[in-house]
Amino acid sequence: MATYIYPTHKEPKKIVDLTGIAQSYNNGQSYIIKDLNFAVQEQTDKGKFIGLLGASGSGKSTLLRYIAGLQIPTAGNVLINGATPSADNRVSVVFQEYSSMPWYTVLENVALALTYKGMSKKERNERAMEMIELVGLSGHENKYAQIPGLSGGQLQRVAIARSLLANSNILLMDEPFGALDINTRLQMQDLLLSLQEKFKMYVIFVTHDISEAVYLSDVIYMMKKAPSLIEEEIIINLPDHRSRDLKRDPKFIDLVYQVEDVMVRLSEE
Repeated sequence: MATYIYPTHKEPKKIVDLTGIAQSYNNGQSYIIKDLNFAVQEQTDKGKFIGLLGASGSGKSTLLRYIAGLQIPTAGNVLINGATPSADNRVSVVFQEYSSMPWYTVLENVALALTYKGMSKKERNERAMEMIELVGLSGHENKYAQIPGLSGGQLQRVAIARSLLANSNILLMDEPFGALDINTRLQMQDLLLSLQEKFKMYVIFVTHDISEAVYLSDVIYMMKKAPSLIEEEIIINLPDHRSRDLKRDPKFIDLVYQVEDVMVRLSEE
């Protein structure tokens, strides 16, 4: 008798998985986050760019801190690649505030990501230089990572290079371009898109700029006010390869207005 093997549907692996998340700072008398679920499923061919939008105080930065292992929720589970956040699966974060060590050079700052991985100094510096070149900082590697020696945009490039060297799979970004002038911000958006395409990484990006979120993201999740939840999911069906000309496309403009309408509705609820 012949034996038949029937194909089974296999659920995609969850890169990030938050379930039943709640956060209270007064022993449960009130909650700023309650019953929140959030997951990022594996997409091996291209990774994914996730935008997070919501009013101030809706919990966007708190969500990033859970994923980074910087904060433990009052209730619920946080898994990164199937395991709880730890030193072995630490996720990198780029904040709005400049996070480089100003007493170290650019090279030393980027190489910090490999300091505790048992590599020789020569190997660390070689790999750090590769990343420095990738983010467009060649020639600045021996400068101290501080203003005025470097601009704000250059300091954020240092932070991105260091984060990618530490973990090129998942990158969390908390309004990283908020303090930059408009021209530098546009350049950083395009740099980030090129890096995401190269490394096929998963980027979770918090911003208050709706146009920026639409331009960068594959999907946008929108959070309502406390007690916070992921209230809306908007799929951004735009070309994978994006340039600034896209922002003049009627489809892009329509998406910006669509997201704006949802933001206004959530702020009024």
